[in-house]
Amino acid sequence: MAVAQINPSTDKNGPAAGHNSVPDFTKDQELSAYETMLTIRRFEEKAGQMYGMGLIGGFCHLYIGQEAVVVGMQMAQKEGDQVITGYRDHGHMIACGMEAKGVMAELTGRSHGYSRGKGGSMHMFSKEKGFYGGHGIVGAQVSLGTGLAFANHYRGNDNLSVVYFGDGAANQGQVYESFNMAELWKLPVIYIIENNRYAMGTSVNRASAQTDFSKRGTSFNIPGEQVDGMDVRAVKAAADKAAAWCREGKGPYILEMLTYRYRGHSMSDPAKYRTREEVDKVRNAHDPIDMVRARLLEKKFATEDSLKKIDASVRDLINQAAEFATHDPEPDVSELYTDIYR
Repeated sequence: MAVAQINPSTDKNGPAAGHNSVPDFTKDQELSAYETMLTIRRFEEKAGQMYGMGLIGGFCHLYIGQEAVVVGMQMAQKEGDQVITGYRDHGHMIACGMEAKGVMAELTGRSHGYSRGKGGSMHMFSKEKGFYGGHGIVGAQVSLGTGLAFANHYRGNDNLSVVYFGDGAANQGQVYESFNMAELWKLPVIYIIENNRYAMGTSVNRASAQTDFSKRGTSFNIPGEQVDGMDVRAVKAAADKAAAWCREGKGPYILEMLTYRYRGHSMSDPAKYRTREEVDKVRNAHDPIDMVRARLLEKKFATEDSLKKIDASVRDLINQAAEFATHDPEPDVSELYTDIYR
């Protein structure tokens, strides 16, 4: 089955319809995006290795290939904004500024993990960094993220909630209940549909009657836009428009990010439902990190040597995180009785 092309697309019915150009990044923006995306990529590669070694238990869903989405979105956010997502969440944590060693320690079930070793891959949280969790129940984060937006609306602050979910979760009923409530009350929430083409192993063409997910809010009068989710500049530009829309009190906004995951749905998925040629085609032509790297070199914002130094620094950071996560003590047995409802 051929993968749909990933191209920048036109706005649908939002505040800046008709703009197809993608603003260039400054040198600092390109370098920042490159380093953060590379950190996510190397973290996920290391997590995959550690899972294969039996050091990470349970489920583990990797974000490799989708890095530009969360990095571009974070570049448009401010202090006080909230982020909430599903179970493919490690990249979102790192983009929010959570420490790699704390995230990795949670994956290995250690006491200095972000959930003290009790949540694992799917359930981490950092109020300090504005990250309100990865959530294992498909679509559950959408209603919770809408609740965060309601809290902002109620308090009258200038913060917004950014809610990530996938093309599979987009078919859940609570998503549309949330859409309805958000538009009725003009809540400041950006719904990010990360369309990576496959809900577990099922192509969107087989599972969704409407495959243009930016239109999913049409019956609720919520504007939507398709975005090239492999180009961090396009993501940042769309995020800026959506954030302005929400902060002006106009209500929710939907961004469908056209992206692609290189690995299976989870570490237990061999991904036999698609061809290697399909994956390689996207990786070779649209890799989000390679595109930034090429621009850095073309514009002489960086040299091969300086990029090698960034890569070495990132690898060192991730290796330190892995070392910490394999030697940090496991939680004390008393932790079984904390953070639970009685």
